[in-house]
Amino acid sequence: MADYFTHFSCLLDVGTPDKATRALVLFQSLREADQDADDPEVSGFALARHDAPEGSTLWIHDDEHGDVEAVIRFALRLAEDLDLIGLWGFQYGLTCSRPRLDGFGGGAHVIDLGARKSIGWTSTEEWLTASLNGEDANA
Repeated sequence: MADYFTHFSCLLDVGTPDKATRALVLFQSLREADQDADDPEVSGFALARHDAPEGSTLWIHDDEHGDVEAVIRFALRLAEDLDLIGLWGFQYGLTCSRPRLDGFGGGAHVIDLGARKSIGWTSTEEWLTASLNGEDANA
């Protein structure tokens, strides 16, 4: 049997040390609430301060489950709660513990923090398929 994994590691600068602290407190409270939830909000990733204790950059990375959609939901929540603006994005990799035809790939997401929405994404599988079929994969 093969095990499938989603990996990512990215940084999100929230602008001030106070906002970074607020983000960490929110993450911890959501993580605690998720203990009894059927549909956890912040499972599949970990959050830590990336720079010195007085810094404003957060490090978001996969845990044993790697949930890309949970990262997007949390980033949009932070954008709303902390009044973040600008574009932010991250990429992810899909791997497998054994050689499987569907076990490898990846993608990337771009989020407009100010508009509070995802504005684009790509998947290597979809890009490859479109390219091999002669379609404009960048359209």
